Amino acid sequence: MKWLFVDTGSNDGNFNMQFDIELTKKINNQSCILRFYRWNPYCISLGANQSIEEIDIKKTKEDNIDVVKRPTGGRAILHSEELTYSVIYPLITNLSVREIYNQINLALKKGLEFFDPELKKIELENHQIDLKDFYKKDIAAICFAVSSIYELNYSGKKLVGSAQRKIGNVILQHGSILIGNYHLKIVDYLNIDSARYDLVLNELKNSTIDLKTILKKDIDISNLSDAIKSGFEEHFQTSFQNFE
Repeated sequence: MKWLFVDTGSNDGNFNMQFDIELTKKINNQSCILRFYRWNPYCISLGANQSIEEIDIKKTKEDNIDVVKRPTGGRAILHSEELTYSVIYPLITNLSVREIYNQINLALKKGLEFFDPELKKIELENHQIDLKDFYKKDIAAICFAVSSIYELNYSGKKLVGSAQRKIGNVILQHGSILIGNYHLKIVDYLNIDSARYDLVLNELKNSTIDLKTILKKDIDISNLSDAIKSGFEEHFQTSFQNFE
């Protein structure tokens, strides 16, 4: 399998989501694509089946926070201090959709280990929560409130959140590698009353972690990108070619 790489830099939410969808149309059955991107302005993305009514749109506009729907499932994310990745993977191997998810997360884990040896402590979540029960909680509007199976945790807290969808004969998987803690501000944009604000914020703080907090230093996004690429190359035994 040939692997292609593209970094599209910083763009708004609509561009970022549409570009991922377009990549699913451009791929052939013999190639996979890894893409890196960022967000300008910062953006809240909602899962494909999530109601926009969970978000205070008036406040997002006041604070210049973009809002967009993802083509994938899951819950809301405030994309800010992060490196976002997407992978387009054709369904021509004997791997199941879940195993593709697992393999991509193992490649991410290897890349993070290359970035800093401390990140060898990262573990893959081995338990799938009962989403039906989880969605009854106030915190359920937020993607990073809980880890799903195979997602990457450090000290029991979620570091990388990902979502996946089958589109035609390919898998689109994309996700956020948290660099700083600005994502916690998503609580400011939820339609919840003030009495529940602190509860939801504390739950989110207790369930997430970011690279700057772990490593106690500023994160060089270029070095992080290079390390993640190297992790994919080693895990999938490949060398990247640039995607035009």
